[in-house]
Amino acid sequence: MVDGVRIVSMAQNVPGPVAVARAVAAGARAIKVEPPWGDPLESLCGPWYLDLHRGVRVERLDLKSADGIWRLKSMLADADVFVASHRPSALARLGLDAASLAREMPQLRHVNIVGDANNPEEPGHDLTYQARAGLLQGAMPLTLVADMIGAERAHAAINAVMLSPGATRIVGLSDALHDLAAPLRYGLTAIGGPLNGGNPAYAIYSTKNGAIAVGALEPHFRARLYEGLGLADGADPAAVFATRTAAEWEEWAAARDVPLVAVL
Repeated sequence: MVDGVRIVSMAQNVPGPVAVARAVAAGARAIKVEPPWGDPLESLCGPWYLDLHRGVRVERLDLKSADGIWRLKSMLADADVFVASHRPSALARLGLDAASLAREMPQLRHVNIVGDANNPEEPGHDLTYQARAGLLQGAMPLTLVADMIGAERAHAAINAVMLSPGATRIVGLSDALHDLAAPLRYGLTAIGGPLNGGNPAYAIYSTKNGAIAVGALEPHFRARLYEGLGLADGADPAAVFATRTAAEWEEWAAARDVPLVAVL
């Protein structure tokens, strides 16, 4: 759906660049407008920044200057979709909000990525969104869950707005994370819940060397697991798993078609 679509993006950090990279991989053409000091992601993680911007033309403009705004609007005049990741008030001050652009370029579609669609002026980042969703357990997250699921929604929004000239979409990162956290809210993955300590066939265990993750959730997998371990159904297999290495248990599981892998 995005093959040949012309995108101009000024979305920084992770969600916008990931969404645009998905579109470029599907055939879109993209120009990325950055402030004079660049996108923070470039200094935080240069290799990933380069990967996400392959095939993207990057220009740095001072949008506080008349020349910078003129150059950006010249690009937008030839674009199909404008992607931003800014508070609505910031876009309005620059005359880049959807309503202002619609008066000048009625054909232009508009996708804006914000923290919370219901409160788009509130500041935040992936860490604060995960904290509010209850996904942090006293440790820093190993991946940017809100940013990545938000990027997928932003990519879907780019596809959606192409169905209608002038269409607009607001993508909220915390809104996307709210849906992702549903298993926790309903108790499925809460501590002690069926998928977090309440089921011995779906758990993490220590071995002689490293740890393993066991996901024998379905009855046939569970039966193979306990039969292979020589244990009664529902017994705690921790002591048995401690007798071999993680690699040995992976080989054992592969021979029995049991979902079990070493924890990296």
